[in-house]
Amino acid sequence: MTQTGFFDTPIEFLKGVGPQRGDILKKELGIYTFSDMLFHFPFRYVDRSKFYSIAQINDDQTYIQLKGTITKLGTVGNKRAARLVATFTDESGSIELVWFKGVKWIRDWLRPGTEYVLFGKPTLYNGKFNFAHPDIEAVSEYTAAVTVNLQPFYNTTEKCRTKGLDSKGIMKLQKNLIAQLPTTVRETLADEHLSKLKLMPLRESWLQIHFPSDTTSLKNAQFRLKFEELFYIQLDLLNRKLIRTEKVKGKLISTVGDSFNNFYKEKLPFELTGAQKRVIREVRTDMGSGTQMNRLVQGDVGSGKTLVALMCMILVHDNGYQAALMAPTEILAQQHFATITELLEDTGMKVGILTGSVKSAQRKKVLAELEEGKIDFIVGTHALIEDWVKFRNLGLVVIDEQHRFGVAQRAKLWAKEEDQPHVLVMTATPIPRTLAMTLYGDLDISAIDEMPPGRKPVQTIHKFESARLTIIKFMKDEIAKGRQVYVVYPLIEESEKMDFMNLQQGYEGICRDFPRPKYQVSIVHGKMKAADKEREMKMFVDGKTNIMVATTVIEVGVNVPNASIMVIESAERFGLSQLHQLRGRVGRGAEQSYCILMTGNKLSNESKLRMQTMVRTNDGFEIAEVDLRLRGPGDMAGTQQSGQVNLRIADLARDGAILEVARKAALGLLHTDPHLNKPQHNMVREHLEALTRNKKDWSRVS
Repeated sequence: MTQTGFFDTPIEFLKGVGPQRGDILKKELGIYTFSDMLFHFPFRYVDRSKFYSIAQINDDQTYIQLKGTITKLGTVGNKRAARLVATFTDESGSIELVWFKGVKWIRDWLRPGTEYVLFGKPTLYNGKFNFAHPDIEAVSEYTAAVTVNLQPFYNTTEKCRTKGLDSKGIMKLQKNLIAQLPTTVRETLADEHLSKLKLMPLRESWLQIHFPSDTTSLKNAQFRLKFEELFYIQLDLLNRKLIRTEKVKGKLISTVGDSFNNFYKEKLPFELTGAQKRVIREVRTDMGSGTQMNRLVQGDVGSGKTLVALMCMILVHDNGYQAALMAPTEILAQQHFATITELLEDTGMKVGILTGSVKSAQRKKVLAELEEGKIDFIVGTHALIEDWVKFRNLGLVVIDEQHRFGVAQRAKLWAKEEDQPHVLVMTATPIPRTLAMTLYGDLDISAIDEMPPGRKPVQTIHKFESARLTIIKFMKDEIAKGRQVYVVYPLIEESEKMDFMNLQQGYEGICRDFPRPKYQVSIVHGKMKAADKEREMKMFVDGKTNIMVATTVIEVGVNVPNASIMVIESAERFGLSQLHQLRGRVGRGAEQSYCILMTGNKLSNESKLRMQTMVRTNDGFEIAEVDLRLRGPGDMAGTQQSGQVNLRIADLARDGAILEVARKAALGLLHTDPHLNKPQHNMVREHLEALTRNKKDWSRVS
């Protein structure tokens, strides 16, 4: 059998699997082949050479090992709900063991007075520790059975467990697979990387990752496999960027003309921050290089991204081209249109808008003027990507809140010109450096990491339900000063009915506490018709309502400088980045603004950390780093991008240093051999092609 043939062997042919277990492994764990099984890595290792005493047990421990004797054994409860309870004793004390399943068999098997090795996770119940369903073996059997000091633990599911495929069952299958592994395994990395970085050989890495001989070998195996995974992600992204740079020529934007200079001198609403100036310089350099720009600009809410985008659009205009700005919602498009129109008043530059609500006659006029080149800048929603929208000479596409658009939608807009426009992607969701390098490694990344002067940071307060009356009084005091208030409820798909009831009850409660005609209350949620939602939002934007009760539909797209309070109900149910985005809806005016996080009294440690982080800092980049550690990259990336962060062993929250090494290695390789044509890089090129064969090249627009 060839090496490729071995790794492609269907999993049911592995000793101990067969058709039934094979089906379960495919459906539950996505394991179809020997290769998939090999890459089903352990998530934890427990040192089976280490023993604890009962007196050492504490609530920070996961799995531990004890040695002692069963001193008491008995069944508790009736026949239908019987449980087996045993007392396990060592020199330092006693602890209770409990089994809810297999009671009769375990009772017949256990022998009081016999010395056993117990392995399990201690649980605190009614103020005392116990072990539920621990692994337990006679000392003599343990000595024969435990052949590795570091025991691997594998992810599994309830359905797998019913077929004997708990962590221990999967470990047995891995042993069978490792025993069949070919004696020589073809390397997937170049010799230069193996020797320079002192990387463990691939075959040895697989042996040590599943059954490590010691902690040093385990660390070396983990480094090798994490490096390889991250190296190929970076190589793919950088290779696509290289191909784009070579093949896709950009429109030459080399002139800084009168429109730009006059706007800079006469129209700027405030002095640009150093970060804004830096990003504009980076964009100018890109667009003047002769190759297509693909730049991501990330900046916190209120950091001035829109002004930067407008100045880049004016640069393009000075060189004879049009620019388009695409926003994810109609209300955000309307706000961009109003802001840009006001800033460009009396400049002679014309701005158009194209959204779903633009009337037919006006739409025809806008389309005609766009095609004739009479409109310099067009602002719109996804309506901009319809086939009937034609440009005279599109030079720049600005995509706001890019994660709100599907990649294919963005590609459609980008493909409108044979001579491709430059692409500037903006996001107000700060992205941790490691995630940005993985999601957007093919783009150049700019960060607006300064806030305009004069803005007062939003003051964030965490309150429990007992403080409700105080919060209501505070809201009334702010409204009396002429301010407005957001009250946001979670609406999460898994419990949508319950959440919707909470939203409706919350709205009714607000209406009771803030009765008409003195107060006016809006409500906005995803189940409303688009026209009703827009109307309610517009009333709040225009100051006709004092309070907006909403779900997270207002997370992006509402700019109300007069709103000074954001109350987030059940704040413990939101992720950190979402809380930060919601907080960004206030603090847009000159007055002091507040974000009030309302939670239940019982919070998990993770929820406490989220609340503490929000209260402590307004820095979106710091918040994003904490969020990455808490939630992991897949959750942060969101459904439209999560396919790009499907990591098998690397962890972006912890492996930033390895990612830096991998990116540097990939850059170095492409610098010396841009097309991977050298014989010593054949296996790297072939492995990259195999990994990316079914992957679409969206890199030019994402």
